[in-house]
Amino acid sequence: MKLIDKYIFKKYIGTFFFAISLLIVVVIIFDLSENVDSFIKHNASWQDVVFHYYIPFIPYFINLFIFLFTFIAVIFFTSKMAGHTEIIAILSSGISFKRFLYPYLVAALLLAGMSLYFSNFLIPQTNVLRREFKNEYMENLFRGGGRNIHLQIGKNEYVYVETYNAFSHKGYRFSWEKYDDNELKYKMLSDVIESDSLTPGRWIIKDYTERFIDGDNEYIVQGAEKDTTFGLMASDLYQVKEDFEEMNFFELNRHINNMKEKGLEGVKDYQFEMHQRFASPIAILILTFIGTALSSRKVRGGMGVHLGLGIVIAFSYILFMSFTKAFAIAGNVPPAIAAWIPNFLYCGLAIYFLKKAPK
Repeated sequence: MKLIDKYIFKKYIGTFFFAISLLIVVVIIFDLSENVDSFIKHNASWQDVVFHYYIPFIPYFINLFIFLFTFIAVIFFTSKMAGHTEIIAILSSGISFKRFLYPYLVAALLLAGMSLYFSNFLIPQTNVLRREFKNEYMENLFRGGGRNIHLQIGKNEYVYVETYNAFSHKGYRFSWEKYDDNELKYKMLSDVIESDSLTPGRWIIKDYTERFIDGDNEYIVQGAEKDTTFGLMASDLYQVKEDFEEMNFFELNRHINNMKEKGLEGVKDYQFEMHQRFASPIAILILTFIGTALSSRKVRGGMGVHLGLGIVIAFSYILFMSFTKAFAIAGNVPPAIAAWIPNFLYCGLAIYFLKKAPK
């Protein structure tokens, strides 16, 4: 990299981390003031507050707003360079605008790579601590699975549970059916089933009745209690609010496939999350080019005009991304398309601004 490249690269990275650091401090102060009563009420120690909530919160917050603050950082220092006629001097020296973009691209790729690693690997690890703390001291993250839960747990195997209590680990009005070529071969009925929290898929089935069917022959077995293991997991019967936050890319992909096989509801939330983890880092590159092209021209009004227009564009991107997510979850738009639509549209906007940039 040339001297000018290092200068721009340091300006970009330095401005970004300075801005995001200031905001993190402000957000932590406001969050602490809002939740301190809850911490005191539930007797949370300061070690848990610091090391299990706020420190894991930092990478989560950085990644949540990384594309917004890269955009603001680019506009801030680039418009400042334009105001000091530094960009005019650079272009007048024979450096093309395309070459001028090189350090911006390198810095954006670095931040995009960081975002990709954060969202797919680091944040799922730190979120385990943060969400455990949140569930214990702030809000209950468990949601009931509703009533009348129907699941496919294997080839030609189906279960039904009327209700399930995630805290007592008990399900009520249970049935388990096995078929062979659409012909019922086995059926179990039980009033109460209880999961073993230490062994996934292990259940204690109480007051059960089993029917074994072989053509015209059928016999029935009844019992008070039976300990068995099969393809039903307790986690299939209840929901944990936004539990995809604790899953790395491979775990999330496996979970989506498992939900599809068992016919579980809410799979589109997980699919959108998986695609969003790749779309957001690309947004850093797109918004970097928009910000550079937008703020590289010296205008009357200076930095204020650039920042104002830049903030409008950045928040319109966030708003548009929220709309597409709502459409994806509602079922009108495939999650993969919904996650990438904002990038496609703003990529066109980036091309337009680059064509209008000073040459």
